[in-house]
Amino acid sequence: MTTSHLYVRYRVDLERPFPNEEELVRQIVGAMERANRQVAAKHRHGLRDAHAKSHGILAGELRIEPDLPEHLAQGLFAAPHSYPVIVRFSTSPGDLRSDQVPVQRGLAIKVIGVNGPRAIEDGATTQDILLVNHPTLPFGTIGEYAELQKLLERQPRQSDLRQRLTRLGARVAARVLACLGRPRPPVLELLATANHHILGETFHSMAALRYGDHVAKISAAPRSEDLRALIGRPVDTRAGDSALRDLVTNFFTRHSAEYELRAQLCVDVDRMPIEDASVLWPEELSPHHRVAVLHLPAQDPYSDARRRYADDVLSFSPWHTLEAHRPLGSIMRSRRVAYPRSSGFRHTVNGVQEREPSSIDELPA
Repeated sequence: MTTSHLYVRYRVDLERPFPNEEELVRQIVGAMERANRQVAAKHRHGLRDAHAKSHGILAGELRIEPDLPEHLAQGLFAAPHSYPVIVRFSTSPGDLRSDQVPVQRGLAIKVIGVNGPRAIEDGATTQDILLVNHPTLPFGTIGEYAELQKLLERQPRQSDLRQRLTRLGARVAARVLACLGRPRPPVLELLATANHHILGETFHSMAALRYGDHVAKISAAPRSEDLRALIGRPVDTRAGDSALRDLVTNFFTRHSAEYELRAQLCVDVDRMPIEDASVLWPEELSPHHRVAVLHLPAQDPYSDARRRYADDVLSFSPWHTLEAHRPLGSIMRSRRVAYPRSSGFRHTVNGVQEREPSSIDELPA
């Protein structure tokens, strides 16, 4: 694929509102707020409704690749440039779980000094890129996502032991279904996550976003040799409840790291749907292309000052973005409402003012 006419052109009517979408969003936001209040009461501190536990907060650079072809040289990636970034590694629950509970990992990138028309005029000059170590969202439409929130609302009341046993059972069931050649239900796919080293994971946007004139999904894969050596490495079961923080800290004390940021452009809206994030976009239709390199030098990634800044002050959202990278699909549209509500609750409870950084110097050492 070498010519841009093969790629779907972005149009407003590519998005199709889900039936009763506004009501479903109200249900999702309500479930998130109830879970937020449970967790805040438990810890006497407001946490994110998802990805509450951080494992490393790093300063780095996003280096846009030179000489990209026209279909990839879009939006943030239109021209070679090096942007300062703040990176936060996390795990998905909206509670502080033991790192021995296998859950999805997150990589959030806040690009600083990005100018241009915004998807939401917020006066900021940041571009957030939110990624998770799974290429699809098993509950991929707003209707299914509303059902997922009911499940997540119950989790703060469950012990770590119960969570570990549930996920162990899910992995066993997943292996049985694989041997029988049968598909895995979405809830099983969600629960059967392996407990691997966070830095060796490949991270995905899961949902689609505008990519300038086109539509894409974004991913970040280990590029440097030291990172690639961590791919698939199990977390030691004796490493304790903060195993991931310790792994990240130990690595960046001695090593730098590079991930390649990749774009997978949509070529067929039927086989690569925008409104259903549960469908894997086939690589044989459209491969992933490197558009930038995320460089993270050796540093202290988890000082007390950094943790407080990232966990209490900063807010990450797919809607902190250029119009050229507007989030697409019903899941992303729900986040336009849900993320500010969750962030507002957290900052109000903690008595902390949310601030979008305008310089990398705002990240504490």
